[in-house]
Amino acid sequence: MDKPAPADHPIHELIRRRWSPRAFADRPVAPELLRSLFEAARWAASSYNEQPWRYIVAPREDQQTYGKLLDCLVPGNQRWARHAPVLALSVARLRFTHNDRPNRHAWHDVGAASALLALEATARGLAIHQMAGFEAERARQAFGIPQEFDPVAAIALGYPGDPQALPEDLRERELAPRQRRPLAETVFGGRWGEPLALLHLD
Repeated sequence: MDKPAPADHPIHELIRRRWSPRAFADRPVAPELLRSLFEAARWAASSYNEQPWRYIVAPREDQQTYGKLLDCLVPGNQRWARHAPVLALSVARLRFTHNDRPNRHAWHDVGAASALLALEATARGLAIHQMAGFEAERARQAFGIPQEFDPVAAIALGYPGDPQALPEDLRERELAPRQRRPLAETVFGGRWGEPLALLHLD
C-alpha cells in the first residue's frame, strides 16, 4: 500500500513515500537488503563523528532473538508487529568515547541514522515502523545492553502489507489520511512562536 504525504511544498518523492505501516506482508527480507539498510544508517552525520547508534536486529528466521525482541514490545504493538519479518532495536551510546563526557546529542544522532535507514528502506520497496512502545529495561536485560547505552526505539521492518488483514481499529488508523502540523506552527523567525517571514512569501 502506498500512502504518499500530501506535502504543501515540493519535496523529494522518497520523502513523500516514506511512512510507517502496521500491515506487513508475509515475505522475508533478503540479507543483502538488510545490509544496505544498515549501511545507510552507518553514514548518518553525528556530533564529533561519534556514531552513537547501535542496532540489535532479529530476522524472523532467528526465532530466539525475534521472540525476545517481540516480548519487549508493549501488547498493543505486539498485535501487529509480530507479523513483520524483521524486528530491531536502536540503541544510543550516552557518552563520548574521546573524553567520556555525556553526549546530549546521542538520541538525536540515533534518530538521524534511523531516518536514513527508513529512506533507504523506502527506496527499496520496504518500510519501517519505529515504536516508543517497548519496555526498555526488559530489553536491557534480555540483550545484555551495558549501562552506558540506552535503548531508543523498537523497529518493525518489512514489505508493506494489506491493511485489510489488520484488526478493525488498526485498519482505520492505517487508512486514515496522513497529517502534519503546518510549517507556521513549527518554523519560527526572530521570536519563539513567530512564524518565519519567508513562509508567507509566494
